[in-house]
Amino acid sequence: MFKFLLFFFLFLGSNISFAQDIRSITGEIRDTSSKMPIAKVTLEIEGTTYICFTNANGEFLLQTPLIADYILNISFTDYRIKRIPISISGQDISLGVIYLEKDFALELNDNLISLTDTELLEDEIDTNPTGLLQATKDVFLQRAAFDFGQAFFRVKGYDSQYGKVLINGIEMNKMFDGRPQWNNWGGLNDVTRNQDFTSGLDASEYSYGGILGVTNINTKPSGMRPGTRLSTSASNRTYAGRLMATHTSKLNNKGFAYSVSGSRRWAKEGYMDGILYDAFSVFGALEYQFNTKSTLLFTGMLASNRRGRSSAITEEVFNLIGNRYNPYWGEQDGKIRNSRERKIAEPIVMLNYFWENNGVKINAGISYQSGINSRSRLGYYNAPNPDPTYYRYLPSFYINSPIGANFLSANTAKDGFLNNPQINWNQIYNANRDNIAAYVLYDDVTKDNQIAANVLFNAKINNAIRLDAGVNFQNLMSNNYAEINDLLGATYHEDLDTFSNTLNDVNGSREKLEGDVFNYNYTINGQKSAIFSQLVYEENKWNAFLSGSYSTTNYSRNGAFLNERFLDDSYGESIPIRFNDVGLKGGINYKINGRNWIAVNTSLQHKPPTVQNIFINPRENNQIVSNSKSEKVTATEISYYLRYPKLTGRVSTFYTRFQDVTDINFFFVDAGIGSDFVQEVLTDLDKLHLGAEIGLEYQLSSSVQLSAVANIGKYVYASNPNVVINFDTAGAEDDLINLEGNVDLGASYIKDYKLAQGPQKAFAFGINYRDPKYWWVGLTANYLANNYTNIATITRTNSFYIDPETGLQFPDATTENVAQLLQQKPLDNFYLLNVVGGKSWLKTGKYISVFISVNNVFDTVFKSGGYEQSRNGNYGQLKQDNLSGTPTFAPKYWYGYGRTYFLNLAISF
Repeated sequence: MFKFLLFFFLFLGSNISFAQDIRSITGEIRDTSSKMPIAKVTLEIEGTTYICFTNANGEFLLQTPLIADYILNISFTDYRIKRIPISISGQDISLGVIYLEKDFALELNDNLISLTDTELLEDEIDTNPTGLLQATKDVFLQRAAFDFGQAFFRVKGYDSQYGKVLINGIEMNKMFDGRPQWNNWGGLNDVTRNQDFTSGLDASEYSYGGILGVTNINTKPSGMRPGTRLSTSASNRTYAGRLMATHTSKLNNKGFAYSVSGSRRWAKEGYMDGILYDAFSVFGALEYQFNTKSTLLFTGMLASNRRGRSSAITEEVFNLIGNRYNPYWGEQDGKIRNSRERKIAEPIVMLNYFWENNGVKINAGISYQSGINSRSRLGYYNAPNPDPTYYRYLPSFYINSPIGANFLSANTAKDGFLNNPQINWNQIYNANRDNIAAYVLYDDVTKDNQIAANVLFNAKINNAIRLDAGVNFQNLMSNNYAEINDLLGATYHEDLDTFSNTLNDVNGSREKLEGDVFNYNYTINGQKSAIFSQLVYEENKWNAFLSGSYSTTNYSRNGAFLNERFLDDSYGESIPIRFNDVGLKGGINYKINGRNWIAVNTSLQHKPPTVQNIFINPRENNQIVSNSKSEKVTATEISYYLRYPKLTGRVSTFYTRFQDVTDINFFFVDAGIGSDFVQEVLTDLDKLHLGAEIGLEYQLSSSVQLSAVANIGKYVYASNPNVVINFDTAGAEDDLINLEGNVDLGASYIKDYKLAQGPQKAFAFGINYRDPKYWWVGLTANYLANNYTNIATITRTNSFYIDPETGLQFPDATTENVAQLLQQKPLDNFYLLNVVGGKSWLKTGKYISVFISVNNVFDTVFKSGGYEQSRNGNYGQLKQDNLSGTPTFAPKYWYGYGRTYFLNLAISF
């Protein structure tokens, strides 16, 4: 019924004709200095879909049925945007010659995009402003990306999986976690800046989209600046240095244009201790225009990135050694060696065909992506934990001892940690002098092979109606395995689970050498097919759209190892799992007049679980979450826009409810049901996001611009989800565990606890000064508040009350005592001051620019996020651990950067 109504509406709409009086706006665009005409200038009536472009002589003709006062927005690359008030009545309008002046401060935006590129940190800290908002001119979203982003702020509190990222119309979001992997084109800023961004629930001509919006990256050389650009950068953030070179040709008389780009980024050590950075990127695109209607585009890119990783730390460790501390590295032969490195090299090749004629556009494309995404770690087997922050090595372990505080041992532990705060590689090699490895450096490898294809169709039915439709397909084969990187002086590694003394690979060799696959080996197969259709209608006072989507998603696992702990379901194919999902969204815009309008958008869609939330423990078996459901997302946005010659802005409110969410976590727990490494499966989880966004800009004078931005949000758990614990091998009470090794703990009472989605309140005030002599400076003061750590859901179940020694409830585990112990406290609120500035020159046709930014000018120390540890899974242990005020298993935090700088020098010709 849903599909019938949707396509009936689209068919009916496509056959409606409108007879309206058309007015023409004409004129000519020229360069202020040279007086030469400028081609391909964009002219748009703000708040509408009426748009046109200048021809080779700089002339334009914009036709519209509108009658009211509006702002005509005139924009072109490297030129200042001109905004002209116009009053459309019954007569045609001739604007004569309009002059545009070069805007050398556009370099500011290019460099801010480079700054967000340095924020691509750990996967544990997902922050959606990074990259996703590069294409927007919305002042709120720019502040979210470039100022709030350093505190891992998330727009509307959303995970980045709710935003779709496309390259030439082909979706780039990963099936594993649903997130776009921006590292796949990191360092290619010059050739990926040509982006179309659709915010939130707005209609996109490229995709049905997600509730966070749609970003489409266009790699056509004909859409890039022709010429050569060379740049070099220095920073003390993620990387220390960068070199970048790009050349784009003009479209020649044979219809060919090409673009090539390359970059190199490096650091022996970034802002955080022990974080190396080693990356290079290459890009090539070749475009051939058969004629004015047909274009063929080939695109290839590779962004190879190797970088060290850092860890969240407890407040105890922070107080001992500071916010730049990273326990993952140590010195070996006088050089820094990080045990946790991430390597990404997933090249993309893509072929697109574009056809356009008489208001109809077709884009058909196919892409192939392969390569590796690996993370190294130091494994230990019947040997001491090499992590310097392991709880038994810290003072709190002796202070919080159940047999009484031992301050002498605590002081000894403190001295030992401060004297040897890093990994001791020499001790590790000494421990491996025997044949069998006690320590192994290995890589968790994901090797994806993915084919994606799409067809997009856009047609202007008449002056009031546009029809968009699309079909896309993705096929993924993802091989996942552990590979021995370095035996660290040993002869071989014995591939056993040390807790149960069982084989990980029954059919393979027990002795594994460097380069061998060990521990686990499996493949995930995934297929996704989706269609969408959309009707957009616009008339004088009203805009409206209706969009629908339908998708099918299939997953299966194929185990390559027979695991001795799971002889029945570790090897071979799992049962396939399939999801069929629909989505429907629509919106209405009402123009109060040409400078003020209101937009209301709403959406109801079903979203399939990602791979990481389907298979409970894919490294070892085929078990899937029972009764898996698609996530139900209900969202509404109401926005008011104002566009005056000096004042522009947006005020929005939003409401989003996520229902039937599934989440899987991994940790070691001591609880009333026993002690073991477990997988925690949360089902029937609901979340609620609501709040308001405000973004205003005021042109105080021709040189001074002011901006004010605010986000006031409330992001909470909206249900008490069910919790099932899956035990790996042993350590739990046998009579509590079913045949699959699962324990159903019932509800976790977390409703109304705050979500750990970054600061829920954020405010910024900015001032920018642009001098007529082409230098400029900007200052932004930011205040961020209401940020929370991620809670441990197992401690909010009834099992928390049970004494594992007696099987009975702790006598003093009253509701009041438990509530006080589990009270959620916000992270500290903080202020950040950021300053940017630059200078530009135009010399004999060469554009030279210098840019510098200083973030967190006052070197504020702040926690950007964190999580509660789940180790203390019962009331008695957690109470005992908190008595001293310095818990052994306290929450772990990530700390934001202190004062950092970014300096860039560029030349274009």
